Parts: sequence; C-alpha cells; structure tokens
Amino acid sequence: MQNVIPNIENADWNNIAKSMHDKGYAILPNLLTSEECNALKDLYDAPATYRKTVIMERYRFGSGEYKYFNYPLPDIIQQIRTNIYPKLIPIANTWFKALHIDKQFPLQHHQLLAQCHEYGQQKATVLILKYNAGGFNTLHQDLYGDIYFPIQIALMLTEPEKDFTGGELVFTQQVPRAQSKATVINPRKGDAVIFTTNFKPEKGTKGYYRVNMKHGVSEVKSGQRYALGIIFHDAAS
Repeated sequence: MQNVIPNIENADWNNIAKSMHDKGYAILPNLLTSEECNALKDLYDAPATYRKTVIMERYRFGSGEYKYFNYPLPDIIQQIRTNIYPKLIPIANTWFKALHIDKQFPLQHHQLLAQCHEYGQQKATVLILKYNAGGFNTLHQDLYGDIYFPIQIALMLTEPEKDFTGGELVFTQQVPRAQSKATVINPRKGDAVIFTTNFKPEKGTKGYYRVNMKHGVSEVKSGQRYALGIIFHDAAS
C-alpha cells in the first residue's frame, strides 16, 4: 500500500480533468500493483468484510454478484477514497457551476460523509463485483440517496485477455434530442477508471447543457472478472 498515495499525488490531474470534461471518464493507470489487486480480490471470500451480497439476476441488474463492504473499510480502500476525493472536487464543482446547480461540494471527504449522515445515508457503498463467463451488468447509475457525489471509480482487479475475455466497461451518453452514444474501454489490472456517476456538462451554442451518462459491463466470454467500485457518498440502505 506504500505506493498508493504517491501514485495518486503524482497522477496527471490536469489531463484527467480534461478527459473528464471532454468524455465523462478518465483512466488513472497502475494505481494498484498486481499484488494489491490480488489481496483485494482474495477478500471476496471473507464474509465478515461485507454488509450485503447482491445476486444481479434477482433484480434484473445483469448476471453476476457483488458485495457491499462494511465499515471500517480495508485500509487501502480508505486511503484511495480519502486521497482521491480532493482531486475530484475542482471537476465536480466546475460541473455544477456550469449547469447552474446551486451546490458546491466540501473539500474533504469526511465532510461529504457528514452531509450523507444528516440525511440518513450511513451505509458504505464501496463494492466488489465478480462476473463468471456469461456475466454482465446492465446500464445504470449509482445513486443511493439525496446526497451524492457526481464522480466515482472502478478499479480493475483482474487482467483482460489473461484472466477473462469480454467484460468491457461500457459508457453511454444520452444527448438531448439525439441518439445515445456508446463508448467501450478495456482497462488493465490495477487501473482506476474515474467517471461520472450520472451526468456531465456539454457546451452548446447557448451555453452548457446536461448530458446524462450510464455505465455497465459487457458480457464476459470466459474466465472471471473482478472489479472494485468506489462511490464517495454513503447509502440509506
């Protein structure tokens, strides 16, 4: 874990911000080592670590399984959540200002969690996802209550084309009065994909307008795909 905070601090946050503004997502490569990914993946079989398990088929979310972590979070996840959040504040606040939304986010993550708790959102939202061959995740947004942060992270814990095939990360943009645009990316093991939780601003001829985005996972063709989802707000349930 000794490299996580330096990797965050040394990332090209100007380029990440530009990609977020332009595309709604950005990749922070090699945030975690292969060993750190394996250690997180191995936690999947430690039931005391989690507060809830969701079988996707039961809710028509797709095919696969995911588990929500309990507090306290594993130290490496806590470090990532706490130290990346301030880097994302300029992006989030710029988006809300451009769209004339009367809200600015606090500078420290614990302050955002305090706002969540005031609204009864006190449950951890960090989750680990497992897909076997045939697994997939339908397009969705991770909103858990009235208080939310508009940016989240997916961390790849397994290597595409080695541990699994297929299972690409899919983003869709719903442009007003137009057809949806789909983007497919295939991050490597240890990469962090930073992306919008639900929308981003887009500049038009009359100023900025809101582009809604969703994300999902395409069908896994073979092997097993593990990923970690880091959402910065807490949930009511």
